[in-house]
Amino acid sequence: MDLTGGFTLDHSSPVVPPPAAPSPGAPSPGSTSGAVPLRTGGSGPRVSVPEARGPVASEVVRARRAPQGGSGGGGGRGRLRARPAVTELRLSAFAGHRSAAHALGPVTLFAGPSGSGKSTTLRAYEALARLGAGDPLGEVFPDAADCVPERARPDAQGRRGFRIGCTVDGPEGPVHLDLAIQAEPRLRIVGERLTGRGRTLLATALRDPGRSTVQAEWHTAGTTPVTRAPFPDDLLGTALLPLRVAGKTPGQLEVLAAAEQVVIGLRSAFACDPRPERMRAPVLPGEGRLRRGCGNLAEVLHRTRTDCPRRHLRLAAVAGAGCAGPVTGLGVQELPDGTVRAVLERGGRPATPLGRLGDGELRYLALALTLLTGPGVLAMDRLAEVPDAMQSLTLLADGLDRGLDGRQVGELLGLATGIAADGHIRVAGTVGDRSAAEARRTPGVTVVDLSV
Repeated sequence: MDLTGGFTLDHSSPVVPPPAAPSPGAPSPGSTSGAVPLRTGGSGPRVSVPEARGPVASEVVRARRAPQGGSGGGGGRGRLRARPAVTELRLSAFAGHRSAAHALGPVTLFAGPSGSGKSTTLRAYEALARLGAGDPLGEVFPDAADCVPERARPDAQGRRGFRIGCTVDGPEGPVHLDLAIQAEPRLRIVGERLTGRGRTLLATALRDPGRSTVQAEWHTAGTTPVTRAPFPDDLLGTALLPLRVAGKTPGQLEVLAAAEQVVIGLRSAFACDPRPERMRAPVLPGEGRLRRGCGNLAEVLHRTRTDCPRRHLRLAAVAGAGCAGPVTGLGVQELPDGTVRAVLERGGRPATPLGRLGDGELRYLALALTLLTGPGVLAMDRLAEVPDAMQSLTLLADGLDRGLDGRQVGELLGLATGIAADGHIRVAGTVGDRSAAEARRTPGVTVVDLSV
């Protein structure tokens, strides 16, 4: 079925069994964990990824992989390899993009004129991240018809769709995920393929358009080389595998490792879109997790000042480099009504409430705070079952330079590349032409020009 005007998910490559057979007495290779459990989160059901039990989330694998590249068990390159991260984004047929494949470095900025697809590119990344976190397809693509390429013509049944995918690198090497999504007449995932080490590990296909399921088959090994089962057509099959694969045979372990690597890499993303108009008023103190729009910035600073004093001091130094006037610290004032407001401390001068700062200064502070914190301080679905040392948080920032001057952009880029060097933080964002020129002069920043 041609959903995208010439781009379909090719299912001619079936799930391939491994060359090695399981040891005698191995448990039944087709055994699974039974029905797929769901938990309610947010406005709809989400996949509940259980306590990690596959090779990717294992210290054994980290130790096994660390010597690669000659870094030794404690070397930096071994530690970086243990953190799954999205290293390529593919937009085979998505909105205005066709046959696009973008390599992603530690800090990657998309540039180009208005209408070149910068925001759309980042939207595709966030969509994959949400699907990896278990969000239903309808919540991820509420306006799916807008994602279909304009020139895509419906088939005889009136079906149109789009294709996206990514590569997640980590302990298992590069693992590729590709999706074919039908947008019309009904939104559904009609094809999914997970591949690694030259082998198709999971493949799904729509067999009966009248059912809300796709037929999935995954690599098992043993006397039953492939396991088949129906999967829902509105959830990412790769995210379901840790719930369905027992992990008792070599083939199952390989599938489980690849799936967990992709899920960890995708879920470790935080979309930050600071809205200065929401950041000016005092807020009630709470759990102190920064939200997407950063409207609770004062609440988070109230927390970091106590819980993360070293990072708080570093943020104050960054504030001094990007805000007007002298800055000696970042303070938080508790007001009589129980709310808190953040202020710039000016040494011997009166403190300046953040509400009086310009839009660019507020966006600059919010983005700097995001770079200097981790999943525990951000309002995201934290991978609590995965050690922090194995996670690489990716900051998604559409319009990274919006409202910022050249000095602020330079400070943020320097901060981003410095933090990204240890592998804990990655950045994918969009910028205008002026900031793109500055980024090209900044070592460690990859600029992707979408106008080419």
